[in-house]
Amino acid sequence: MEFHELLRTRRSIRDFEPRPVEAEKMRAVLEAANAAPSAGDLQAYEIVLVTDPGVRSALAAAAHEQPCMLAAPAMLVFFANPARTSGRYGCRGIELYCLQDASIACAYAQLRATDLGLGSVWVGSFEDAAVRAAVGAHERLLPVAILPIGHPAESPEPTPRRGVEDLVKLGRF
Repeated sequence: MEFHELLRTRRSIRDFEPRPVEAEKMRAVLEAANAAPSAGDLQAYEIVLVTDPGVRSALAAAAHEQPCMLAAPAMLVFFANPARTSGRYGCRGIELYCLQDASIACAYAQLRATDLGLGSVWVGSFEDAAVRAAVGAHERLLPVAILPIGHPAESPEPTPRRGVEDLVKLGRF
């Protein structure tokens, strides 16, 4: 898909077909996440791929029972790993860069999923400890996003966006 078209057509998909995501498509989504830029090329994040129904159910509970969580046949859980940036960047690496790294990787995965005809929705509302427990992650890892992925069973209209003139300030504001 042409890049501008990809950006224009990406939507938050919350209803998915029950069929699984093909292994080659999931691999391509993960490779896109792996290609994301990161501070110092340290890739201060971890990704957990979840397809097991029990673990998906536990993640849905951790995410306040959002229906899209149960509908998606696959989920990617993105964790910031502060230990990977602390040595080089100190507090800034711990408090910011690892979060940015995980976020950028998730955004790349989401765009690649769209490019492959898959749907996804960025989930950021969840209980950190419950997400860690659901996937067996160490407490030093910080959950940043859960990305439910699947074949879309809906085609939502675009949501209103602020105009560029409203977003961008020249100089000072």
